[in-house]
Amino acid sequence: MKLIDTIYEKDFRDVTEKDRSNYYHRTAARAVLMDESGKFFLMYVGLHGYHKLPGGGVDEGEEIKQALARELKEEVGCEAEIVKELGEIVEYRDYTDMKQTSYCYLARQVGEKIGNQLEQGEIDDQMSEIMTNSIDNAIQLSESDQPDNIEGKFIQRRDLGFLREAKSVL
Repeated sequence: MKLIDTIYEKDFRDVTEKDRSNYYHRTAARAVLMDESGKFFLMYVGLHGYHKLPGGGVDEGEEIKQALARELKEEVGCEAEIVKELGEIVEYRDYTDMKQTSYCYLARQVGEKIGNQLEQGEIDDQMSEIMTNSIDNAIQLSESDQPDNIEGKFIQRRDLGFLREAKSVL
């Protein structure tokens, strides 16, 4: 899969360079997800003031596409078909000693939408689903965000990279 971006904590604030060779590695699956009418799903993290793409971590023994299907059911409450691979983004989060590689796909909702099943941490972060009328609107919303924490800054940059890549292939 094509590497879209590599993000470092120093991109957001002054930090001392660290040896990253022993970082925990997390793999994640994400989607730029559209419904049958061409609207796009975003998640809004109300507690910290930013939007994010639906998706999340790949569990041990799980394939990336299986994880994506599970995460879309949990966060958005739907099944989806993958339309196209968009690429990957690597994040070096020094504040948690973690390297995260996110794989992202352009996907389309299939079947009916049911209720989501957010995890407690997502509920605590006041996460909710929103729909945008276009990919441009999704990009505009994400660009205007002002996350109040470092995690949100990583997510904003990462997901804007994926949204812009999706726009280039639509």
